[in-house]
Formats: sequence, structure tokens, C-alpha cells
Amino acid sequence: MLNGKVATVTGAGQGMGAAIARRYAAEGASVLVSDLDLARAESVVESIRAAGGRADAVRADVTNAEDAQRLVATAMDLHGKLDVHVNNAGVSTTKLFLDTTVADFKLNYDVNLIGAFLCGQAAARVMKEQGGGRIINITSLSGQRGGVGRGAYGASKAALELLTKVMSVELAGWGINTNGIAPGAIKSAMSDEHHDAATRAAYTYLIPQRRYGLPDEIADAALFLASDMASHICGHILNVDGGYLTAGLMFEMGDYTLPGPPRLKEQAA
Repeated sequence: MLNGKVATVTGAGQGMGAAIARRYAAEGASVLVSDLDLARAESVVESIRAAGGRADAVRADVTNAEDAQRLVATAMDLHGKLDVHVNNAGVSTTKLFLDTTVADFKLNYDVNLIGAFLCGQAAARVMKEQGGGRIINITSLSGQRGGVGRGAYGASKAALELLTKVMSVELAGWGINTNGIAPGAIKSAMSDEHHDAATRAAYTYLIPQRRYGLPDEIADAALFLASDMASHICGHILNVDGGYLTAGLMFEMGDYTLPGPPRLKEQAA
């Protein structure tokens, strides 16, 4: 689906970013795996190359404008073009509103919002000159609904969702489609760190599918939005959340029973 395409993915040293990078490479793209931790990026590149794919590692701090520009410049130096850019790099703070500090807010905004702005702007400038491209921002369900402990993180992701819509409007005339993916609860290193037992129980009850999503399921959505099948999709936020956003009151009634406990592939392994 992506044969001959060139893609850059930030925060791709683990989790959803790594899954997206591997999926793009498996579908024929040449991928620049970007991460603040170069060793992690190189590890993902090694796995891609071992599977017969094409990839290179780039260390980038997305909050640094020079690093953002260097990431795009590396794609141009190696391949002469940039077709797809994914703003995946992110951080998360889980604190109650009254305990959240200015530093917490700044960290989340610097990485989740300003980082996407800097990298997206650098990518868009190249795509404008070459006649088009795709930009995909990884937003979050936490930017759409109020949640306990999600003040700094949720606010940054809500801002990124709005930025995605502005980008889609302004860049569409140059053939650049900008869309977002809003993951719900995803089994990842970040959720392992920030979700305690109470958080997991709350999520699994509120998600109609009654399970966490997997990084590969985010990669599926990212592949679709990067492909020709999404040529007329612009400014859309695609929720990959097991039905969380649409769910209201859920209780057993008649033939309807609540699904059982989550059954992740990792749990079955």
C-alpha cells in the first residue's frame, strides 16, 4: 500500500510509534524512525531491516526546531522526498488538577503540542513544494472527554486536535491531507507506567469491547490514513478506542450482557 513512499515517524522507538514504523516498512515505505533515545530508534530499525524493510534511525528532540528541520532534511537527503509524516512523540502526566504544576503543563504542551507543530510545519513546507503529502497527528481520547488526572495531558491533546483541523484547512490546497488518530486506552509502555489497577478497571468497564487496544491496531489506522484509500479524508479525527467515545449508560438488560473481562493477545501468550 505504501510502495515507494517515504515516511517519518516521531517517538518511534517503542509502543505505537514503533508499531506504525514497522507497519509502514512492511507495506513498502522507506521509514525514518525518530526518537529522543537513539538506541531505541536503532533497535526498531534493526527489526525492520531484519524483516526485509527499509529504515534509518534519527535522534530528534521534537521540541527543538532545529531537530524537527533536521529530521525532514534527512528524509530529503536520503530519499529526495517526504510523503508521510506522523507526529506520535508524546509524554503524559497523571495528576489531579489541584496538584498539577506549571512545569507539568509546560512539559505536556512542549512535547505533545509544540513538538507536533514544529515537526508538522517542517514536513508541510517540503510537502507544499513537492505537491502534496500526508500528516497524521496522534491525539487522544483524553483530549475529547474530561478524565481524572488528565488536566495537563488532556488539555495538550485537545489543543493538538484543534491544530489538526486548522492544518487540514490551510494545507489542503497544496495537496496535503492532515488527519488525527485518537487512541483510547492502549497497551503500551506509557500505559504500563501511568495506569494503576484502579485505572485499568475503570477503562475496561467503560470500553464496550472491554479491553485495551494494541499498538498494531493504531498502526492499522495510521496505514489507512497514509494510503490512497484516504485520499478524500481531510481534517478527520479517527478514534481507535473500542467504542469508548460513543458509550453511554451500559448495564445488562434482556439478551444483552456486558462483555467479559478484557482478553489481550499478550495475556493469552
